[in-house]
Amino acid sequence: MERKTAHDYDQELLLLFDAYVHGALDRRGFLDRAGKFAVGGVTAAMLLDELSPKFAEAQVIRPNDARINPEYLEYPSPNGHGRMRGYLVRPARAQGKLPGILVIHENRGLNPHIEDITRRLALDNFVAFAPDALFPLGGYPGTEDQARALFPRLEQPKSREDFVTAVAVLQARPECTGRVGAVGFCWGGGMVNYLATRLPDLAAGVPFYGSGPNLADVPKIKCPLMVQSAEVDDRINAGWPDFEKALQAAGVRYERHLYPGTQHGFNNDTTPRYDAAAAKLAWERTIAFFNRHVRGG
Repeated sequence: MERKTAHDYDQELLLLFDAYVHGALDRRGFLDRAGKFAVGGVTAAMLLDELSPKFAEAQVIRPNDARINPEYLEYPSPNGHGRMRGYLVRPARAQGKLPGILVIHENRGLNPHIEDITRRLALDNFVAFAPDALFPLGGYPGTEDQARALFPRLEQPKSREDFVTAVAVLQARPECTGRVGAVGFCWGGGMVNYLATRLPDLAAGVPFYGSGPNLADVPKIKCPLMVQSAEVDDRINAGWPDFEKALQAAGVRYERHLYPGTQHGFNNDTTPRYDAAAAKLAWERTIAFFNRHVRGG
């Protein structure tokens, strides 16, 4: 069966799913409001299942791929939740030290998709590290619904410190040159923007459809940013004009790419919101940006 895309669904349904994913609508609320789109033997629950991630089907790099060395690494986070864990992946045949990339997940924790992204970065010849914000609550629980329910229980100031510390952990790894960039998606995109305001030695940041930082902190940004935006993403895009004005006023180096016709989450290849052409272009741009600013320096 041919894989469905966002174009196979009514835009109102996609917006309902976005509200559900980001906590503005609970499961019952989604099912109730999605009922009008359930026709021809399709139920609202079936629509939710169609729109939800299919991790196994979308996996690109398997965990046991001989070309990588993956491991789970715990680290102390005294200013955050106390102790954290992340997924560290490096090329199996790395020659010398490599630049590092911090990978920051959406508001569901370190799920199989983000682990796959981390493995892909290792095959692009980086040391990639993906912390799990949910580790203090037991880690990614195995399903998106469970993860989404856990996420609001995190203390966000402590989570920010957990990721600040993660950059230092990656910089200090013996396999790493000490130069580190960050890429994040949705909640993780917002975290990339935040880290850029906190860490003057961050080499580069690529936020995918993430909220902007406190505008008063934008002048603290010293690294170049590549902002990746979906066209149909009013919730995130509403903040862009003011963020851009602040970037310009502060003289921050940045570029922004808006991908026509795409939905929030277009890079996530486990759901129908995935846009293959836009994701391919966005990822090529991301790797080139990191090669230029993190590897090249």
